[in-house]
Amino acid sequence: MPATSVSYKCPNCSAPLSFLPGHDKVTCEYCGAELEVSAVEDLFRAKEELAVKAREAQEAKWDTENAGDEWSDEEAAALKAFTCSSCGAEIVCDENTMATECVYCGNPTMIPKRFSGMLKPDYVIPFKKTKEDAVAALKKFYEGKRLLPDAFTANNRVEAIQPMYVPFWLFDSEVDAHATYRAERIRVMDAGNEIIKEISVYNCERAGTMQFQRIPVDGSKKMDDTYMESIEPFNYSDLVPFSAAYFTGYLADKYDVDADASVPRADKRVERSALEVLSSSVQGYDTFTEESHAVIKDGGKVIYAMVPVWILTTRYNDKPYTFMMNGQTGKVVGSLPYDSKKAFMYPAFCTLILIPIIYFIAKMLMF
Repeated sequence: MPATSVSYKCPNCSAPLSFLPGHDKVTCEYCGAELEVSAVEDLFRAKEELAVKAREAQEAKWDTENAGDEWSDEEAAALKAFTCSSCGAEIVCDENTMATECVYCGNPTMIPKRFSGMLKPDYVIPFKKTKEDAVAALKKFYEGKRLLPDAFTANNRVEAIQPMYVPFWLFDSEVDAHATYRAERIRVMDAGNEIIKEISVYNCERAGTMQFQRIPVDGSKKMDDTYMESIEPFNYSDLVPFSAAYFTGYLADKYDVDADASVPRADKRVERSALEVLSSSVQGYDTFTEESHAVIKDGGKVIYAMVPVWILTTRYNDKPYTFMMNGQTGKVVGSLPYDSKKAFMYPAFCTLILIPIIYFIAKMLMF
C-alpha cells in the first residue's frame, strides 16, 4: 500500500533527519550531511503531495452498484440451485438437468430448489474448446515434464471432466499513478594502490495517466485464485450479452464473492500493473529502489460476466490432481506429481556428463 505519511530521511544515507538544537540547518546525525531548511522543503514537497494522493486513493471507490442485473421471474423459474451434501459447494444448471456430479468432490447431487438473491450476469464468453480439446491439451501439458512418474503418464486416465461457467467481476478504471525512486550510477576507478567507488544518487519521479479495461477478479471462493489468474487472459472481444441459453449443457458456479468484496484484489492488480509501467521507465541507472507511490482511481465501472473453464481431475496413488483449462483459449494449468528418485538422479546424471567435459577442458588448458 502507498504511504499516507512522509518520513524525512537523509538523501545521502537514508537515516532519519532531525533539526538539532543550536543549528541553523537540518542535520543527519549518522553521516553528518547538512541541508538548508528550504532545501529540505523542496526535497520532500513531492513526497508530501504523494502522501496526500495516497490518502485520496484509499478513499476512492469503485462503482459496484451497477454490476449485474436482476433475474426475471421467467428466467429464475428455469433455473435451479444444487447444494452438494458432501462439501457444501453450490452450483446452478438449466431446467433440464435433474442429476449432476459435484465438480469439487465428485459426490452425486440431486436437491433442486428455487434460488434468489443472485444477480443476473451482464455478459458471457461462450465456450470455444470442446471436451476433446481439453483432454488433448492435458496430454500435451504432460509433455517434456522429465520428473513425472512413469506410472502416471502410462496409466493416467481423466476421471472427471466438467465444463463450468465461472463468475467474474470485470473492473474498468482510469488512474493517475505517481512514484518516486532512488536511483544510483556506480563508477569504479583503479587509483593504483586503491580502488575508488563513486556512487551518484538521483531522485527520480515518474507519473502518468493510464486506462485499464476488464481487470478480472473471479467471484468464486471454491475456484483457486492462483489457477484462475494463471489461465488468463481471456479475449474480452468475445463477450456477448448474457442469455441463460448459454448455460444449457454446462454447469455454472454461483458467485459467493460479490463485487464489493472483490475490490481489494482489483485495486491490487491495477496498482501492480500501473507501478510496473512506471518502474519500466526508470532506465540508465545501475540500481534503483522505489521510495513512495500513489495510484488514484478516477471512478471506475464494474460488470458481471461468466467465463468458460474446463475442470479436469485425474488420480495417482489415490491422490486427486486437478487441472483447469481456459475454455476459450485452451491454456492449461495444474499441479503434477514428481518422481523423487528421478529428482535425485537427474542432477547426478547431469553431473556425470559434465565431469569428463570439465576434465577435457582442464587438460587442454595445461598445454
